[in-house]
Amino acid sequence: MSPRPRQQILDNLESVYREAYERAKTAKDDRRMVDLDAAYQREQLLLEVLLDIRDAVSTPAKPKQSDAGTSPMAALDTIRRITKLR
Repeated sequence: MSPRPRQQILDNLESVYREAYERAKTAKDDRRMVDLDAAYQREQLLLEVLLDIRDAVSTPAKPKQSDAGTSPMAALDTIRRITKLR
């Protein structure tokens, strides 16, 4: 299952807050409008951070060029040196 596109998620967030904002505007509830505006900005920032984390985790790591041609003996030697450091 592929994740939803970033813009679709952000658009959904905006839609939810816009509906609530319009209801507050119709009711002439200025305080609620200010609260919703602040909440939207906070939620948008948090959501963007979570989407960045999702993108970072879902992107496969690229192998290092230096590791591509390493022989098994060199790998064993590296493991031995690392374990001696502990």
